[in-house]
Amino acid sequence: MALQEYAGAIVLEVDGKEVEVVDVSATIKTGRKLVKTMNKTGRAKGFARGISEYELSLTVVIPLSGDLDWLAVEGAKLTVYPNSPGGQRESYVDCFTTEVSDKYTVDNEARRDVKMNSLRKVTE
Repeated sequence: MALQEYAGAIVLEVDGKEVEVVDVSATIKTGRKLVKTMNKTGRAKGFARGISEYELSLTVVIPLSGDLDWLAVEGAKLTVYPNSPGGQRESYVDCFTTEVSDKYTVDNEARRDVKMNSLRKVTE
């Protein structure tokens, strides 16, 4: 059996500037909704198509200087690409920040949780 190679660490860029990221999570909602109808079978008959939503959750470290103004991020492009050759980049376009929170613990460095939404996703 041949060895399989998997995606490794990722690098995150915000508008061309590399950001030190601890964790990235992308949630894609399809926008589909269940359509309930009154019928004798007592079950739903199908679904309706809706608008897709892209939600991003980032955990970034807080640098002593040169930190991004995360509250002011609007219209940004976030590009996530694997740190191995041949991997495909994923870009989230027209991103805007919806929530920012700081987190401090005894054992780790100070971190910032950032929640963003994107208008579309592009695989490059």
